[in-house]
Amino acid sequence: MAQPVHDHDNVDPITDRTHETSWSANLEGPQHAEDRELVVAQALEAVDHTAPGYHVNLVTHGTNGHPSEYLYEALDDLEADVDYEYIEQCGCGGHVTRVYVG
Repeated sequence: MAQPVHDHDNVDPITDRTHETSWSANLEGPQHAEDRELVVAQALEAVDHTAPGYHVNLVTHGTNGHPSEYLYEALDDLEADVDYEYIEQCGCGGHVTRVYVG
């Protein structure tokens, strides 16, 4: 089955600054539903915009499934010093993965 083509050029960035505190990146918007490519791209952007010594909670849309199915490999491939852990599935069906930036 062919994957749908998504236009990511018209999607607002997940953040526009470096966070020098722990924070949460909301990857549950309608534009994220069933668009794993966008979720991964913005998750990596969120990690890149998190200062060392802090963490970012990546809150992903439930329709994309468990983040181990599509996000963890991208996190493992980062050259940055990061660790991550699955926190929980939200009541709304989304998932929270916490990424610690070293």
